Amino acid sequence: LMAAMLAEIKSRMLLPRSSEVEEDEEDPRAQLIRRLQEYERFKKAAEDIEEMPRMERDTWVGSAKPPNLNRTRPDPDVDMRELLLALGEVMRRADMFESHHIQREALSTRERMSEVLEALSGQQFVPFVSLFTSNEGRLGVVVTFLAIMELIKESLVEIVQTESFGPIHVKARSE
Repeated sequence: LMAAMLAEIKSRMLLPRSSEVEEDEEDPRAQLIRRLQEYERFKKAAEDIEEMPRMERDTWVGSAKPPNLNRTRPDPDVDMRELLLALGEVMRRADMFESHHIQREALSTRERMSEVLEALSGQQFVPFVSLFTSNEGRLGVVVTFLAIMELIKESLVEIVQTESFGPIHVKARSE
């Protein structure tokens, strides 16, 4: 229909017109514009209706009844001993995931290197074991061992062992 109307308008525009006919006749373009505006209004109304929720398409009335949730559960037979054992197990697991804080000790490898060199000064050989202080615990042992290793690396001390599995001695390296 639209194509036929456009063809009619085009043919009228191409044909020569007489001045009498022009005054009486309505412009076919105006009629086309009216129809297009009317079509646009209907299209907009259809889109507005489409946006509205429709029963049984977007919403529906449920026909199922809600389930009966009134259930009675008997109290479980729990022995107090089992409850305490379960609590102990939970506490043990919680302790496994608990983090501990490490505090920085005031031991320095450089300071310990100086102390080892002072202990070696003026003496020929010092037993390796005598350089460690037991009251500082594991950390003190590790720091002292690292200090001795660093002194060996810097060629400031020598390690001497006279026989296999014999005592180890440390001496200051002579320059």
